[in-house]
Amino acid sequence: MIKAFSVLAALALCWSSAVAQTTPATAPAPDAAPAAVMPGIQGQNISDVKPDASEEPGYANQTNGERARVQPGNNAPMWRQVNSGVAGYSSLPKSEAPEAGVLIQPFVQYPGSRLTNAGEAWRQVRNNWLIPYGGSLLLIVLGAIALFHFKIGPIKVKEELTGRVIERFSAFERSAHWANVAAFLVLAVSGVVMAFGKFFLLPIMGTTLFGWLSYVLKNAHNFAGPLFAVSLLVVIVTFMRDNLPAKGDLAWLLKGGGIFSGHEIDSGRYNAGEKVVFWGGVFFLGITVVVSGLAMDKLLPGLSYDRSTMQIAHMIHSVSNLLMLVMMMGHIYLGTLGTKGAYQGMRTGYVDETWAEQHHKLWFDDIKAGRIPAQRTPSATPAAQSGKVVQV
Repeated sequence: MIKAFSVLAALALCWSSAVAQTTPATAPAPDAAPAAVMPGIQGQNISDVKPDASEEPGYANQTNGERARVQPGNNAPMWRQVNSGVAGYSSLPKSEAPEAGVLIQPFVQYPGSRLTNAGEAWRQVRNNWLIPYGGSLLLIVLGAIALFHFKIGPIKVKEELTGRVIERFSAFERSAHWANVAAFLVLAVSGVVMAFGKFFLLPIMGTTLFGWLSYVLKNAHNFAGPLFAVSLLVVIVTFMRDNLPAKGDLAWLLKGGGIFSGHEIDSGRYNAGEKVVFWGGVFFLGITVVVSGLAMDKLLPGLSYDRSTMQIAHMIHSVSNLLMLVMMMGHIYLGTLGTKGAYQGMRTGYVDETWAEQHHKLWFDDIKAGRIPAQRTPSATPAAQSGKVVQV
């Protein structure tokens, strides 16, 4: 009985609601006072908007209040002002937050982006160019090095070793080099993981472990940066003199150093390929990486550290890092697996005379002629006398 009563009550309620909705409202008397209008923006049916609203004089320049009278609820003027990059009011000091009042940056067009606001333009450059093409470049160079190693193989010394050694690098030169190498490797590994890790590490490690790894590497990146900057300057000053252009460098470049022909082109202490790495990879790209990194850390005086500064610094930093990394990949290969005896020379400081004559004949000839000392450090004991003959 109770269930039946409940059903009848529900049906009656639905019927009364339907009648109330279909019954026309009583028209107000002609002399009746108008109904009170609720404050705020009132909704309006799109069919009731004046069809010529956009044809009124100065329509595009209307304020938000003027637009609301012809198109209630249309806040286009306000958002157009927001998108224009005009700074509004902010209580934060200008010195600490130079663009705190700017919600959306003005429109720009960075290389590789559409004409859009600067934040979106930077995102397009990073996601559409730097990440896919930068990652592809690293893989292509890595594959080329592997193909060269397995198809052609490392460069070997063709003659018998003499057992007489030449000091190629002093202790100071080796210390500067290895300090720079250590900082570079930390920066390279951390940078690659932060830029590309989500594509090849995140699926394997999961979000938690990958998040901790990224956090650790980010801090390692920030700590290794100053060491790299200082050691880079020391390396540039230390090795600049012997990397100046010299006679025969152009011929070496035109013939590719003789790597593919099997006959090495004569060169001085550093061949033209090593000089290209020094001036292009170490000097130009290295300084660009350091300066852009200091800008991202807000350590360069005189800069306005707003979002556009960070975006431009990030793009320059990323491009120069990728180019420097691929150059150093070739340098690391030729200095270790690619050239027998090269790594031992930087590790111990000494190379055999046979190695020097084959790879850097002009430098070896100067040593034999007495123009350059074979022992760069007078107080040091030659490796041959101490039993540390370099194995090539």
